[in-house]
Amino acid sequence: MPPPVQFAAPSALEFFAALVADDDSLPLLEAAIAVAQDEMPGLDVQAALAEVDTLAERLCRRVPADAAPLQRLRLLNQYFFHELGFAGNVNDYHDPRNSLLPEVLRTRRGIPLTLALLYIEIARPLGLAVQGVSFPGHFLVKLAVAGGEVVIDPFTGQSLTRQALEERLLPFRRAPEMGLGAPTLAAWLQAASAREMLARLLRNLREIHRQAGDLPRWLAVQRRLVLVLPSAWSEYQDLALVLARLGLHDEAARALATGEALRTDTARGPLAAADPARRRRAH
Repeated sequence: MPPPVQFAAPSALEFFAALVADDDSLPLLEAAIAVAQDEMPGLDVQAALAEVDTLAERLCRRVPADAAPLQRLRLLNQYFFHELGFAGNVNDYHDPRNSLLPEVLRTRRGIPLTLALLYIEIARPLGLAVQGVSFPGHFLVKLAVAGGEVVIDPFTGQSLTRQALEERLLPFRRAPEMGLGAPTLAAWLQAASAREMLARLLRNLREIHRQAGDLPRWLAVQRRLVLVLPSAWSEYQDLALVLARLGLHDEAARALATGEALRTDTARGPLAAADPARRRRAH
């Protein structure tokens, strides 16, 4: 009898690539947790997911079946921000661990985006379709209710009025280089997609490692970014840059060539850029 076929376990990057391959089935929380595998090689992603499920189930058991959406939201806020104690890490905002969901689960401290990811997931079993909002400078969450929307800052748990949101936009509208003069407030409150949220998480981490001059960690994050945004030529340019700084010149040249091909496609128009055959070559 021939010996059984042995299959090698996928690498952390291969596992991540499989998670983000398709928009329709992209498991946002699982992919966001998997980002931490670069720093935590022995991380059990499924155990972290189960921990979040347990937190959500504990709250679900307390909520009356006939509770109205606003009552459910109040119970969620009390549970998440007060009982569980999730909050923004005001003492060390730029600590990279604030972007690693297993660490946020452990310490109950994070940045707006990682707190939002957990808040959204715990809200889901309550029947609350909370959505992320890529607001300039500070990630938010929102929930549609009768008569409008509730917008919450996941860093503080504070509900934000229209006036407060407009005030938060002012510094960006006053900076011409930000290009935020034209869009209305409603435009900046559009729901973010799973891919957009994941890209923002990775860009936060990249900026921390870039500022620290930590090239190996920057490279690890950049490899994930090109998987999340395979049609973004600028991400391949950044990949080429960090590879070159690490002396990996052949790989840098290939990344740069991919980025240039994507930029050419973009210049030719959206139909060329979206050509599946071209996209496969870009990979």
